[in-house]
Amino acid sequence: PLAVRSSGLFEDMLSQPCAGIYDTFILPNNDPDESIRLQQLTDAIKLIYCSIFSPEARAYFEAVNYKIEEEKMAVIIQKAVGDEYDGVFYPLISGTAQSFNYYPFGDFKPEDGICSLAVGMGNYVVDGGQAFQFSPSNPKKSLLPADSLRGKTQKFFEVIDMKVSERDLLSGEDSCYSKLDISEAERQGNLMHIASTFDINNGRIVPGTRKDGPRIINYANILQYGKFPLADTVDFVLKLGEYALNTPVEIEFALTFDPITGENPLFHLLQLKPVIQSAEECVIDRKTIQKKNLFLYSEKSMGNGRLETIKDIVFVKPDVFDKTETIAIAEEVEQINKILKKEGKECILIGPGRWGTRDRFLGIPVHFSQISSARVIVEAGLDGFEIDASLGSHFFHNITSMNIGYSNIPWLEKESFIDWDWIKEQRIVSDLRFVRHIELREPCTVVMDGKKRLLIIEK
Repeated sequence: PLAVRSSGLFEDMLSQPCAGIYDTFILPNNDPDESIRLQQLTDAIKLIYCSIFSPEARAYFEAVNYKIEEEKMAVIIQKAVGDEYDGVFYPLISGTAQSFNYYPFGDFKPEDGICSLAVGMGNYVVDGGQAFQFSPSNPKKSLLPADSLRGKTQKFFEVIDMKVSERDLLSGEDSCYSKLDISEAERQGNLMHIASTFDINNGRIVPGTRKDGPRIINYANILQYGKFPLADTVDFVLKLGEYALNTPVEIEFALTFDPITGENPLFHLLQLKPVIQSAEECVIDRKTIQKKNLFLYSEKSMGNGRLETIKDIVFVKPDVFDKTETIAIAEEVEQINKILKKEGKECILIGPGRWGTRDRFLGIPVHFSQISSARVIVEAGLDGFEIDASLGSHFFHNITSMNIGYSNIPWLEKESFIDWDWIKEQRIVSDLRFVRHIELREPCTVVMDGKKRLLIIEK
């Protein structure tokens, strides 16, 4: 299989990189007719060049004041990383890692970094799937307690179906992938070092797959018991990249194993890019905060600076949210976004779960072009819908590089909050089935302190 991907000047700019807005195609490259394989390759190359002019790319260029005519692009053709198992192709482990963790909690520090792992093709991770997260500098301590892993473990993985040689590339890069239940990876003998088993009788998690019971993808034999030094390798590469670029970095990588023995892991470094931190500095003194004057307060946020011109708030209505209707919600958000863009307005965007996720059951699967009017984006937890903060995705990377305020407010958080009662009192501009657009009488004041990771919005 071949990975056909873009390499544009704008993608790796140190000042404001853009990642994931151009298409990438994974081709099976297995048709017995060479002319068909060549046609698929040339089609993929043309479509990657065409993706420069997609609504997603245009919205991003407009937001960061880039001109499309200044972009120059090469197209890279690479051997895809992975092995074939029962007619499907994938690496056993794919991942992303950042040398700076914007959402640390407990004993973790931002400098400890963050790594996200998943079984199968890496698009699952970069597009916001339910990956396993840990700190490369402290791999024995997961970012989630063991008792919460059962409901938040990876349930499916993505592969290249080698039994199908033709692809409808016009339908987009998703046409390259097939989705399988995680049990298929175990049937192929690929979870022995990756999964653990929940022992129902004793209420504990046992590393490995020898016992019967629900599987939990937590990489215990690798991270807890040192089957091989994955965490050390990731930590080393992050530190090296950070030293070389003099800024926090993000990497994408994959691991393959000998398909016969399941041993001899090989670490493939696929991409390294800078994670830009805003030089603008804004300081919030916790002692002076009057929470009664705020409609939003978050201690898990990103961004720096002060905004004093926003009067519009777009939010997913908590009382009617349905996680099976997130595609419809994304369309309603896009509908309001088009109106705001036409009127030259910016907004605060609030919704449950992960914004920009590939998995529509984890949040709202929007592209940047659908929310390009947002200057502050908030992930708000709901009762029964508590999803970990977005990390490691292309969508997330571009949001941060543009210094758009980004905040996570867990359900029943003791300190962080949203004053929903106050929001409901404001003038309604449009009220759709799932999404409401309100306008304030006067602009609100948004203050973001990047060093303290605080975000406050005054009424």
